Amino acid sequence: MSDAREEILGRVRTALRNVPDDESPDDVRVERAYRRDSGEPHEAVVALFVERVADYRAEVERVPASELRERVTRACERHSARRLVVPEGVPAHTRPEGVELIEDRNLTHAELDAIDGALTGCAAAIAETGTIVLDAGPDQGRRALTLVPDLHICIVPADRVVGSVPEAVARVAGGQRPVTLISGPSATSDIELRRVEGVHGPRRLVVLVVE
Repeated sequence: MSDAREEILGRVRTALRNVPDDESPDDVRVERAYRRDSGEPHEAVVALFVERVADYRAEVERVPASELRERVTRACERHSARRLVVPEGVPAHTRPEGVELIEDRNLTHAELDAIDGALTGCAAAIAETGTIVLDAGPDQGRRALTLVPDLHICIVPADRVVGSVPEAVARVAGGQRPVTLISGPSATSDIELRRVEGVHGPRRLVVLVVE
């Protein structure tokens, strides 16, 4: 391990040997000519996002805004979720009926683990990768809400779906809050490539794309 470390550091020193001591990163212009957006019509972008999310074995639906509360309620029924934790910024019209809603007041991990699921919004969503972007905004809450409970119901407004990663980064750039990227339910594979779900987060992810 020590030899590998020294080799890496040696390569860094070699690469920097001609750099003046008083030069800072801002002194060197870096060309960023890579593609920044998908260039696709927004309807195609949303359709691709839905397709990619489904590939990750998440449940995903396109939902008219007028039916959102009903669809959230149905998702809770399908997954036998009777108690949901919700960030304070989740709008009242999205909150399901017949479910105990618990606002996060610095709940402990043990308290979160005893709750059936979490209901949140999102900061952005990426079509190319099927990824949901959370930035701990008022409708998303702290990271623990979407890591500890076994079910995550995420509301994704269609106008927050972008085509590419650079577009999503631009939406959250400059913020001071932590960013979490979610690509499907939590899953990993052991050395024999057997899929195990729920190791690093919720086993079940429901994504409702609101139009």
